[in-house]
Amino acid sequence: MNPDLSSNAALRNAAHGTGTPATLGTRWNALALRLESLVTHDLLALGARLAIAAIFFLSGRTKVEGLLTLTPGAIELFRSEYRLPLVPPEIAAHAAAYAEHLFPLLLVLGLGTRFAAAALFGMTLVIEVFVYPDAWPTHLSWAALQLYLVGRGAGRWSLDRRLGLA
Repeated sequence: MNPDLSSNAALRNAAHGTGTPATLGTRWNALALRLESLVTHDLLALGARLAIAAIFFLSGRTKVEGLLTLTPGAIELFRSEYRLPLVPPEIAAHAAAYAEHLFPLLLVLGLGTRFAAAALFGMTLVIEVFVYPDAWPTHLSWAALQLYLVGRGAGRWSLDRRLGLA
């Protein structure tokens, strides 16, 4: 008898607590169902909300002093590195700084989640197309989280759900 086959049979039997060998697919499906019950939409939505909020909020904090006073360096960045077509640097810098504070706050609270995630998705598209087109792997990871929130909502642990807006 092949020792590998007998040890595999023993593992299968031990996994199911029976003498009936289980197929790999059956074991995998049982594990997938268990993981699905542990990693719920509510947990995924909370993780996505906090991850995207942190990224954009921290970026917004680099553009301001104090609460929301735009730094001269932020405006200069929008003149040089972050140039956008048709939008003056002073307006773009203010709009970005305010958006990077407001929308992350909404995401953390789970209030207007679909709207906030869609707005940040729009910002991500602008950044990808006009500012850093070679950073698409990073932007794709942001977009996936944002689109998850747009499509599925904030989850149970949110003000959206409490207020019946989910």
